[in-house]
Amino acid sequence: MSIKLILTHEVTGLGTAGDVVDVKDGFARNYLLPRGLATPWTKGGQRQLDQIRSARSKRAVASLEDAQALRDVLQSKPVVVPGRAGENGRLFGAISSKDVAEGVKAVFDRDIDRRAVEFLAPVRSIGEHKATVRLHEDVVANLLVQVVAAKGAVA
Repeated sequence: MSIKLILTHEVTGLGTAGDVVDVKDGFARNYLLPRGLATPWTKGGQRQLDQIRSARSKRAVASLEDAQALRDVLQSKPVVVPGRAGENGRLFGAISSKDVAEGVKAVFDRDIDRRAVEFLAPVRSIGEHKATVRLHEDVVANLLVQVVAAKGAVA
């Protein structure tokens, strides 16, 4: 049996916030609803959703050009992120999306949402790594993250 839900957050492989999806009853009851990732679909909820979508589309048309310009800026040079590392170049911990967002702010003086930053694999060593930043639903920037040892942090 399936149930109709409105996603409140992006769920990988299912959809983005505001999408109406049909999922299996158990998936909704045991995963999506308890974590607050979705709400049950209602006619009132659908009306509210339509209003949110129309407002978002008005903003998105203007921001599409901005997102493409920001993508070109972000891809122009690598973002340098310092990390505490041992002698073998392995980090103590991993570089987070928050660290990348702060690095973008430092290098380009632009703000990006840390939740829009995605890594192919966890960044746990010094060197160059790739990350993607979803700036708009149609615009994704491929970011080159250069991890360097923080000064005085080598063990």
